[in-house]
Amino acid sequence: MPDMPLVICIQGPTASGKSELAERLALEFDGEIVSADSMQIYRGMDIGTAKMPVGERRVPYHCLDILDPGQPYSAALFQRDARRAFAEIAQRGHVPILCGGTGFYVRAALDDLQFAPGEQQDNPLRQRLSQLLANEGEQALYELLQREDPESARLVHPHDVKRVMRALEMHAEGESYAQRKQAFRSVSPLIPNVKIALSVDRELLYEKINRRVDLMVSNGLVDEVKGLLDQGFRTGLTAPQAIGYKEIVAYLDDETALGEAIELIKRSSRRYAKRQMTWLRSERDVHWISCDTGITQRVFETAADIVREATGD
Repeated sequence: MPDMPLVICIQGPTASGKSELAERLALEFDGEIVSADSMQIYRGMDIGTAKMPVGERRVPYHCLDILDPGQPYSAALFQRDARRAFAEIAQRGHVPILCGGTGFYVRAALDDLQFAPGEQQDNPLRQRLSQLLANEGEQALYELLQREDPESARLVHPHDVKRVMRALEMHAEGESYAQRKQAFRSVSPLIPNVKIALSVDRELLYEKINRRVDLMVSNGLVDEVKGLLDQGFRTGLTAPQAIGYKEIVAYLDDETALGEAIELIKRSSRRYAKRQMTWLRSERDVHWISCDTGITQRVFETAADIVREATGD
């Protein structure tokens, strides 16, 4: 791989202020933002993913709105797309800023992770597994994994359809999801980077999450999901599993009341934030910044000083 530029990486749990900080740093350092969010890649999934509205973006963004919700995507494909974006940004003399809450996407972009060919394209086996999912449901798919690769099945949640399916694909290719996951933990960085992570007091963060979900609903989340369903949203493998969307689909299918769906979104978002923090605490060489009161001038200046030290500016 040719020499790559230093990448500034902004991470943190959902609702912590990552996007705001990344954009302020991009304005300060002539940067462009590469989104590391596994759901913001999808067109039309705007409100529920807290995607920065097009009219409010003050710097160039990459890896946003690149696919329709029914199309498959993976960390391997993100690795390709993100590294291509890093190189193009650097060629323009700008600074790449990687920002997002999908931790494995960040690692795929920055670390020396080697993906099998099947992970870099749509695998033919996926069609048969998708048919099994459509005909017999999530449990049948998970039970197949339990029979074929019980070690990997113990590491994957039965409702995490995407990972269940990928584990089955890897097993068919003679690989083990469990062994690959263990190997990934010891992979070294490949792309030069400086990581900044935002921390927020748990109760304050949960309050922010609850308020943001309420704002999403008032901004039209239900109508957004209705529109996606009209476009065949249910046929996708990844997008329909997104927090905020699957709950509203259940409401629109008369499986739950709207109030209950909203509370489920809040609960799932809080649990997701907890998992994000667990992931981040296991990462190497992270500069932590507390931002209980938001992205204040203090937070911005602290982050900017970290960037200046790393870049020598």
